Amino acid sequence: MLKSIKSYNISGAECLPIIEGGKGVGVTTGVTAGHFAKAGAVGTFSGVNADWIDHNGNYIPLEYKTNTRREKHEELISYSIKGGISQAKIAHDISSGKGRIHMNVLWEMGGAERVLQGILEGSKGLIHGITCGAGMPYRLSEIAEKYHVHYYPIVSSMRAFRALWKRSYHKAVSLLGGVVYECPWRAGGHNGLSNAEDPNAYEDPYPRVAEIRTFMNSVGLNHVPIVMAGGVWNLEEFEHWLDNPEIGPVVFQFGTRPMVTQEYPIHDSWKKRLLTLKKGDVYLNRFSPTGFYSSAVENDFIRELKGREIRQVEYRSKPADEFTCEIPFGQRGRVVYIKAEDKAKVDSWIAAGHTEGMKTPDETLMFVDKSKAAQIVTDQIDCMGCLSQCRFSNWSDKAEMNYTTDRKADPRSFCIQKTLQDVRQGIDIENQLMFSGHSAYRFATDSFYADGFVPTIQQLVDRIMQGK
Repeated sequence: MLKSIKSYNISGAECLPIIEGGKGVGVTTGVTAGHFAKAGAVGTFSGVNADWIDHNGNYIPLEYKTNTRREKHEELISYSIKGGISQAKIAHDISSGKGRIHMNVLWEMGGAERVLQGILEGSKGLIHGITCGAGMPYRLSEIAEKYHVHYYPIVSSMRAFRALWKRSYHKAVSLLGGVVYECPWRAGGHNGLSNAEDPNAYEDPYPRVAEIRTFMNSVGLNHVPIVMAGGVWNLEEFEHWLDNPEIGPVVFQFGTRPMVTQEYPIHDSWKKRLLTLKKGDVYLNRFSPTGFYSSAVENDFIRELKGREIRQVEYRSKPADEFTCEIPFGQRGRVVYIKAEDKAKVDSWIAAGHTEGMKTPDETLMFVDKSKAAQIVTDQIDCMGCLSQCRFSNWSDKAEMNYTTDRKADPRSFCIQKTLQDVRQGIDIENQLMFSGHSAYRFATDSFYADGFVPTIQQLVDRIMQGK
């Protein structure tokens, strides 16, 4: 064990400086969180579309009984609240009072505030902290005060935390349990890159975290830990952060490594894939219907999305300027106009089987084959409103916006709820979105995982506390 690894008071209890990273849609659960807490660390189950487990331990699947998006959205919210409450109870029972239990919520989730408050209302005393990112959760502190739980905003820069602090967090200082710095270049899932930051220009987290600490100290938050997240593999590599006044109190969040443990509910095919990744197999993309960058494993799913992005040309509904070349569009063969220089590209795509043109919000036509076009349309129709705003289906959960983003649905994206449910269950994983942190390639070179060894969560925590 590294001499300078210390336990910290996290959400009201002395814990190891290890926090389980929250991963939604049934990946981090009451079982995983309970076992992390039982090991003396902080377990985090996800409140994003959590599975509902009844009092007898039976999984109750969500089967939509309504037809419209708004109705399905209400069903999803109701189910998610029941699911989150059941996961909190499972985590509490497994932990036996050890460690701490946190819940992770995606602020851009559809009905996020309703789900968060519904779960907290139904599981009082079982959840000790809330982590929340993907957006600017100004109201997080207010909700934390209402239910007297600690809160942990996820940010990727000092500017983001400063904005949150000045607007609302300064009113709820005592419950600010920590500030999670999530490296936007190395974390798995959705990432907080700003428009001013280059996705290809990695920045070392140390100076960015030190900048956050400087601001925190300036407003009297010297005692509040920073949670380093994204790209954390072991603690040896962060030894220079420990007992370092520029960083201050610090704990570490592990999101990717726990996925290859015996308790994790993801399918064995996903775990085996993680054990064989090479450096560069995980990278940032911007296909998510949230509009955020996200980090995922390259597979046929990502390659197909890249193909959609390439196979598009600008068009106009009427001839204008350079747009004078007629091509038929849609089942009725209505004419649209493209540039003459683009005609050869369109012909080559059609010859390769990508015969169906689909309009995008950016006045382009994207070409895919008939089966893919049919799947895209079906998935858009089946939208259940899992996000606050979805560019794939043009759903919005805001009544004042008439439940629409007022933009055309974008066929270059995908239904994130569907694919994340399917990949967890191991359904054709090469054709599903596989979120992962960028350090996942280290499974293949870390001797701890030699010969395909899959540890328990307790074994992983023990290994981390050795610095390894």
